[in-house]
Amino acid sequence: MFRLDGKHAVVIGCGGIGAELVEGLAAQGARLTCLDADAEVAAQAAARASAHVPAGSGEANVLDADGLAAVATGLGDVDVLVLTAATNVRKRVLDYSPEEFDRVVGLNLRGTFNAVRAFGPGMAARQGGSIIALSSIRALAVEPGQGVYAATKAGMVQLLRALAAELGPQGVRVNAVAPGVVETPLTDQIRADEAWGRAYAEKSALGRWARPEELVGAVAYLASDAASFVTGSQLLVDGGWTAIDGRFTPPFG
Repeated sequence: MFRLDGKHAVVIGCGGIGAELVEGLAAQGARLTCLDADAEVAAQAAARASAHVPAGSGEANVLDADGLAAVATGLGDVDVLVLTAATNVRKRVLDYSPEEFDRVVGLNLRGTFNAVRAFGPGMAARQGGSIIALSSIRALAVEPGQGVYAATKAGMVQLLRALAAELGPQGVRVNAVAPGVVETPLTDQIRADEAWGRAYAEKSALGRWARPEELVGAVAYLASDAASFVTGSQLLVDGGWTAIDGRFTPPFG
C-alpha cells in the first residue's frame, strides 16, 4: 500500500530537498514531472528520477498564476502534488523592508495559493488526489529573525487545512510535512558557525541535523494509499525538536 505505481506526481521546487523527494517518489513507482523556476534544476531532478521511471521536466513559476494554471492543464491527470518552493530573509521584523516582506510572503504563501488553485480543480474533478506542501517547525516555534518566514508557514498550514475541508468530499487529501533543521545549501551559513550549528543539532531529541533524504518517507507515505484516511494534518519530521523543552538536561539523582 506504500507503492505509488501508476500515479503521476508533480513536484514544484526541485532543488535541495525537492530533488531528494523526486528520486524517492520515483523509487516508489510514481511517474514524475519536475517543475522549477529554473528549468535546469528541474531537468537535473528529472534525470535522477529517470533511473527508476519515466520523468519529465519544465519551467514553472508559482508567482505566475495564469502560467502555472496552463502548465497544470497541459500535464493532464495529476495524482500527487508536492510543493517545496520557499524563501526566507533572516531579519528581525522591525528591520524588514516592505520589499523583503512581499518577497517572502509572495513566494511562500501566494505561491502555495497559486499552486493549489492550478492543480486542485483537476483533482476534485477526478474525485481523488494528494496535495503535500513542506511547512516547517517554524509554523509552531519561532526564534528572532524568523518572524515573517514563520508567519508564512503557519499561514500555509491553515490554508491547507481549509483546503482539506473543502476538497475532502471530492476525495482529495491535503497535508503538510514540517521539517526541522536540514542539511542543505540554504543552511550552509548556519552550519558554518560552529556554535550555531551545534545548538541546532542539540535542540532535537536525536542530537543532529536531518539529511534531505530523511524527508522522503513522510512525503511518500502521504502520497500513497497507506495515508488514505489522513488529511488536514501536519506531519513533523523534526527529530523531536518540538517535543522537548529547551536544551538543558537536568541532573538526576
